[in-house]
Amino acid sequence: MFASPPIRLLLAGEGAIAALHMQALQTLEGAEVVCLAGGVAADSAAFAERWGIRGHSLDFAACLARDDIDAVILATPSPLHAGQAAQAIAAGKHVLAEIPMSLDLADAERLCAQAAATDRVCMVAHTHRFGPPHAELKRRIGAGEFHLQHLVAETYFLRRDNRNMFGQPRSWTDCLLWHHACHSVDLFAWLLDDAELEVWGSAGPRHPELGIPMDMNIGMRSRRGAMASLVLSFNNRGPFGGFYRYIGEEATLHAYRDELKDHEGIMQPVPAGTGFARQDGEFLAAIRERRPPESSFAACLPTMRLLDRLDRLMGLT
Repeated sequence: MFASPPIRLLLAGEGAIAALHMQALQTLEGAEVVCLAGGVAADSAAFAERWGIRGHSLDFAACLARDDIDAVILATPSPLHAGQAAQAIAAGKHVLAEIPMSLDLADAERLCAQAAATDRVCMVAHTHRFGPPHAELKRRIGAGEFHLQHLVAETYFLRRDNRNMFGQPRSWTDCLLWHHACHSVDLFAWLLDDAELEVWGSAGPRHPELGIPMDMNIGMRSRRGAMASLVLSFNNRGPFGGFYRYIGEEATLHAYRDELKDHEGIMQPVPAGTGFARQDGEFLAAIRERRPPESSFAACLPTMRLLDRLDRLMGLT
């Protein structure tokens, strides 16, 4: 039990990612979600009832103005992240913003400057940095136990209309580069402590109604020569999710969600917990310890610069 009062949280968003945060928070001590800021009245009420959240509202600004809120978790649509993060920082709240922190480099730079001018904990939910298999690979690489030659990342969804990971309708259009590729671009740079990556890529045709490329491939190379190949599709019929093949000098390892297996399918030891619980736990710990978190806004800005380069190379803007 924590001797100090719990960290009082505002959760913004009532969709699939918000539910994953609530699942993670159930396993952590010293935090309480006291309010939900939703986008749809009926969905917000149902979400609050399901998770036992006492208060809910559709007015994000009014929720921020409450004096019983210490920190905010933004699990809202991607286009809202930058503006809502800026509002939360201005209101004096700690912020955990879902990936991506913004949908362009200019907004990311403004957010980082705003965060740097405050003592608030400002963190991006780069969950792969906390995922047990990727954390174990980071440890092995740092210890010289695993020499990465090629990271092959596959990201597959069926997003021919606006639906979330659970097949529920959504009011906004997802982004293959700034959201989904962001996970793997950040992962590769973080694993190797190398933000000066060589990058290239190409995008498939745009969907006639959604207006976004539905398929994409991205290549990256580190300064020491390690390679990464990213394949992403919104046209895939399953299985869905992110699949990572680590090809190294010593072994070939397969990471999926919170598991790591070798080439024979034998489970490998990884840190305890889930990626979401370890991530949200880091946010709470950084607040208590008054320190910068792993995946702070500033630590994730180099990834946003890489995405901006890819965006320009592929002619997306």
